[in-house]
Amino acid sequence: MSNYPPAPNYPAAQSEQRDSGLAIASLICGIASWFIVPFFGDLAAIITGHLAISEINKGNGLIKGKGMATAGLILGYVQFALALIVIIILLLLAPAIGSTFSHVTSSLSSY
Repeated sequence: MSNYPPAPNYPAAQSEQRDSGLAIASLICGIASWFIVPFFGDLAAIITGHLAISEINKGNGLIKGKGMATAGLILGYVQFALALIVIIILLLLAPAIGSTFSHVTSSLSSY
């Protein structure tokens, strides 16, 4: 029999929460898609945002940043939708713009 007192029960060591790097990247790409790189930024924001949310959900509460990932996703999807709308409008207006342009150039060449 030992003369030592019983060892105290310390709580299990838990890692502290950290921000998801993918969530930060999603937010940065989402903001950049509006000002610097309109098409590539929104695709990067969407991809990294979905990866970040998956990483956060699998992190058992040790990884945070769901708000940043969601904001990046929203910025990315809205920018992507606006880019598609502009492309569709330009494609619909292309015949009218083309005929107007050819009319102007033919008028200029007659001088």
